[in-house]
Amino acid sequence: MKNLKRKIYALVETVSYDDLTVQKYDFFDIFIVVLILLNIASVILETVQSLHLRYAHAFKDFEIFSVIIFTGEYILRVWSCTEVEKYKTPVWGRIKFMFSFLALVDLFSFLPFYLPMFIPFDMRFLRGFRLFRLVRVLKIGRYSEALRLFGRVLNGKKAELLTAVFAIFILLIISSSLLYFVEHEAQPTKFKNIPEAMWWGVVTLTTVGYGDIYPITTLGKVFASIISLLGIGLFALPAGILSAGFVEEIKTKKDPMKKCPHCGAKLE
Repeated sequence: MKNLKRKIYALVETVSYDDLTVQKYDFFDIFIVVLILLNIASVILETVQSLHLRYAHAFKDFEIFSVIIFTGEYILRVWSCTEVEKYKTPVWGRIKFMFSFLALVDLFSFLPFYLPMFIPFDMRFLRGFRLFRLVRVLKIGRYSEALRLFGRVLNGKKAELLTAVFAIFILLIISSSLLYFVEHEAQPTKFKNIPEAMWWGVVTLTTVGYGDIYPITTLGKVFASIISLLGIGLFALPAGILSAGFVEEIKTKKDPMKKCPHCGAKLE
């Protein structure tokens, strides 16, 4: 049974561990990735009314087939996860695994299919709820080195990114408040309150500028010009942080003797 569990773990997982002395099966990874891509295509094509009416049964049958595969994959992952040291405890180890990010992605990739069987939903809500099937695209992160690299960068730079987001939020509040007080009398229907002025702040700071709301007073235009310039500079911060994170991760991968850029530990 122990050897079987290791083989199952090697089959469903993409990460190899030193103590896992069994063969890794790549065909399963390829099959799951293709199935995920076909599911995304199915969700998209199903919204085309003519295709939905013509191939409704085919879409339904493919959905059932996919749910069976994803459910079985999830059960095998939960059963075999105790092969990893941090999930070694039979009960709490599996519970800990089930609440990991990728395990939750796996769960929500098929859970919306089963919920209507136990909980009655309004049909309109049910149609919207079925769009949760798109979460299956996140499962590709398990098989893509590029996405795993992106995840490591986000995790390593989360403090800096949160600081940048907080600064953007503060600038949004200040700019929206200023334009409300400056433009409210001139445009009471456009700048009715600060929350509605925040729409102008978002499209201005992101340099989109839809043109549906804009200042007409001289002071308002001066403020808007300054805020637009600040927005360009401020929104460049996350891009710079992510770029630095990618450079650090790539250098660490190329030179394993370097120190980890996030924890400072020496990498062997």
